[in-house]
Amino acid sequence: MKIGVFDSGLGGLVITRAFIRALPEYDYLYFGDSRHLPYGEKTSGRILSYTLSAMRYMISRDCRLIIIACNTATSIALRYIQQRFLPCEAPGVKVLGVVIPTAEVAAADNAEKVGVVATTATVRSHIYRAELCKLNPRLGITELAAPALVPAIENNDFVRAEEEVRRLAPSFAGCDSLILGCTHYPLVKDFFRAALPSVKVVSQDELMAEKLADYLHRHGEIETALTRGGSRRFEVSSLNRRAAEVAARLFPEIPIQKAAGL
Repeated sequence: MKIGVFDSGLGGLVITRAFIRALPEYDYLYFGDSRHLPYGEKTSGRILSYTLSAMRYMISRDCRLIIIACNTATSIALRYIQQRFLPCEAPGVKVLGVVIPTAEVAAADNAEKVGVVATTATVRSHIYRAELCKLNPRLGITELAAPALVPAIENNDFVRAEEEVRRLAPSFAGCDSLILGCTHYPLVKDFFRAALPSVKVVSQDELMAEKLADYLHRHGEIETALTRGGSRRFEVSSLNRRAAEVAARLFPEIPIQKAAGL
């Protein structure tokens, strides 16, 4: 029984790398729905449909615990999956998201103003605003969509990505912390930190491994069900040259493959 990591493309490989470094003994399956990328510009109905299809596929591949690394899918689909889908179709499987752990880190240290840069769908859902306000109703929150960033990263065009970060940065200059609310954005976190040296940039690859380890420690019934063969398999719904290049930069030793039957 594997730990599964799901993302709309290849950005989630950054979080997967953090998981593997911190918890190398477990078996992992990564699935990126690159065929339908980017999720951030899709309707909520399509995002839910794509995410449910991905969950069914990963469950069929023996994933016992699935982390939805995609912020957009988390914001749109996670509650439905946890409350409606799993009890009916896979009651033994647990599915987690990335929003609440990220909000907790951003709101720490007496923060008074938090920025959120994310996809259009994530910003439209206001899920980060809702979770941050639960932690501190007095927080000032600035949300900004960055629809051009994911395509630039997926196309391996980091010159364009850096230009987009520089364009976005002034909107967050007065923030105590900035949430990079998309799993692709850790690949450009250094650009954000260079542009915003006085802001704490919260990058999910730097926090989710610790959160996962803590979850497994607190849920022994899941931890003991996971197999420990140290296997890794990375799959996508559609494979192209640029996707292979991005994956090879992150995991040169593990080839990314087209998911069978999709």
